Amino acid sequence: MDTKKEFIEKLLSINPNYNTESIEKAYEVAERLHDGQVRKSGEPYLIHPVNVAYILAELGMDEATIVGGLLHDVVEDTEYTREDLVGDFSEEIAVLVDGVTKLGNIKYESKEEIQAENFRKMFLAMSKDIRVLVIKLADRLHNMRTLEFMRPEKRIEKATETLEIYAPLAARLGIFSIKFELEDLALKYLHPEEYDDLVVKIGQMKTKRETIINNVIQEIKEALDDMGLKYEIYGRAKHYYSIYKKMMIQHKDIDEIFDLIAVRIIVESVRDCYAVLGIVHTLWTPIPGRFKDYIAMPKPNMYQSIHTTVIGENGDPFEIQIRTWEMHHVAEYGIAAHWKYKEGKTSGESSNDDIKLAWLRQSLELEKDSDDPKDFLENVKMDLFTSQVFVFTPQGKVLELPNGSTPLDFAFKIHSEIGYKCVGAKVSGKMVPIDYVLQNGDIVEIVTSSNSSGPSMDWLNIAKSSNARNKIRAYLKRENKNENIEKGRDLVEKYFKKRNLDVPTFMKDQYIRRAIKDAKFANPEEAWVQLSAGGSLVSKFANLLISYYEEDTKQELPKSNEEIIEELKVQEAKKTRAQKKSKDNPGIVVEGADNLMIKLAKCCNPVPGDEIIGFITKGRGISVHRCDCTNIVSLPEEEKARFIEVEWEDLKAGKSYEATINIIGSDRRGLLSDISKVCDNMDVNLSGVNARTGKDGAMNMTIQLEISSIQEMDRILRALRNIEGITNVYRARS
Repeated sequence: MDTKKEFIEKLLSINPNYNTESIEKAYEVAERLHDGQVRKSGEPYLIHPVNVAYILAELGMDEATIVGGLLHDVVEDTEYTREDLVGDFSEEIAVLVDGVTKLGNIKYESKEEIQAENFRKMFLAMSKDIRVLVIKLADRLHNMRTLEFMRPEKRIEKATETLEIYAPLAARLGIFSIKFELEDLALKYLHPEEYDDLVVKIGQMKTKRETIINNVIQEIKEALDDMGLKYEIYGRAKHYYSIYKKMMIQHKDIDEIFDLIAVRIIVESVRDCYAVLGIVHTLWTPIPGRFKDYIAMPKPNMYQSIHTTVIGENGDPFEIQIRTWEMHHVAEYGIAAHWKYKEGKTSGESSNDDIKLAWLRQSLELEKDSDDPKDFLENVKMDLFTSQVFVFTPQGKVLELPNGSTPLDFAFKIHSEIGYKCVGAKVSGKMVPIDYVLQNGDIVEIVTSSNSSGPSMDWLNIAKSSNARNKIRAYLKRENKNENIEKGRDLVEKYFKKRNLDVPTFMKDQYIRRAIKDAKFANPEEAWVQLSAGGSLVSKFANLLISYYEEDTKQELPKSNEEIIEELKVQEAKKTRAQKKSKDNPGIVVEGADNLMIKLAKCCNPVPGDEIIGFITKGRGISVHRCDCTNIVSLPEEEKARFIEVEWEDLKAGKSYEATINIIGSDRRGLLSDISKVCDNMDVNLSGVNARTGKDGAMNMTIQLEISSIQEMDRILRALRNIEGITNVYRARS
């Protein structure tokens, strides 16, 4: 392990401009606090924060980030507190360490919820200082480098988390040097046999690959020397995970993957980049559709470069990347390249103006809209993994959206109110509907109307970005609440009219305020929402109003409260029966209740014809399950008191329901294609697939289908069972 002197000398060899005073102090604190602690490898724990600091220095981070890296575990693993950090160092250092520190003694229902809440906490800390994430990436990289000392199940867990979260985050920050290493290390532990096989085969191809690269480089050098350009040129092999992913997607062996190499050319100016591009396309034939100009249209993570794939003399394709030195620095180190400590500027002066991280701001908007940390994490994963489409506003501003986005996503990206009033769009001057799929380079103008009825449930199927979907959900939730408030008010007003109560308005309002207080509602808004559901709660509320009236007038009313409530319920049932037929209703009738929030349970996905039961949730309406759903069957007796009778209503033609099917069999090439063909032939939409294959070749696949009835379900199950290699097909019960 390096001594403090060796540590400082190594840091200064990476960057001689460091002011090491605070770094030396941080080393001493970390050394003292971690004294006696050891890692799984048996080495002193201090080795970890020291190596994290080295990684941060290689990225070019400032002194404060190095200090944060050295101290990132002290609050979590020792008696040292946040207050100690502020006192010994600064609030800036405390923010960095606090952002990386995991949550403490808060209790959560599951391990997944703990993970999700940790990520939400980290994203909130990132909103204060993006260096929190850079430290976390360095921390994860060193942990992945030493993952061999963990238990096998822990290796799988950490490698999966790295591939799903940290590598995409590194890509979003543009730190590809970390992204590539994280992906390769994750592959090593998730698919060790495939990884080892890849290493051996690529090693065997090394001589041939180097010969091709050297020949290409020599040809380019001769052409560039004739032009008198200053340049650097070198070859680079694709990293293992990139090759593995291509083999999996294209179902090819490594011998069938030809573009395993790339040549990178670095020049002094943008003009030189395009001059070199012209030379390259003169020497070799470019492949159509494989040219990308990230100089004219940079990626959101600030990446700029020209990529072109050409056909070599032997017919093998290879990629050439062309960029300036400044672009290369950003491409390797991403956001870290923008730290201006060499110029004496603070992180705050550079972070807001230089670093355009729209995806981070969007993620933080999701955090505000989401009550569930697991939903937040899923939204972040979706945004990190989804490929992007780039479109223009009429003013020429470039907007980045998830691939498959529609004008709705574009509208909500601009502003919530534009999204709410969107009725269509013009793409390149032509009118398109709101479900038009945007293409790269589209010029989009949103058409709004003040008479727009606003978002509906259908919009959730049209919008693809988590930003738009969350705003649509928030709107629908808010509007549903407002409708229920009005319904509650109407119910009470009808009570007064039905009883012919001659009550002045001021007294009526007085009775209602008194009843709200006596019934122990938190506020009037809550009262109206709960009363809108009808039933015994309205009866109790009405009894209070009657008692106040009789108390004031000294007379009894001719009709019983129960009779009045029953009449009101009948009226409400007639009024809302038509509403229940709306397209947003899942096709469920709840006897004796109207205008309730009803949803089909995702755990068992009932379809028309299934025997169903309703379950009254706490604050989320009625959840409808299949009677054989595991979650329903396993409920304790006291919870079964919340069951309610429900039934399928007369369904409109064309309405579909999501169903989850489990398929077990032997894995083979073309199996998914055969399953897809069966669905297409039966006009059943296949909306999702998730498959796992064991080492013995056994395959367990889950698919999501859109089904119109139980009869259609039976037909598709029979057809799937007849596919070669499938041994069992059944519906998921939960």
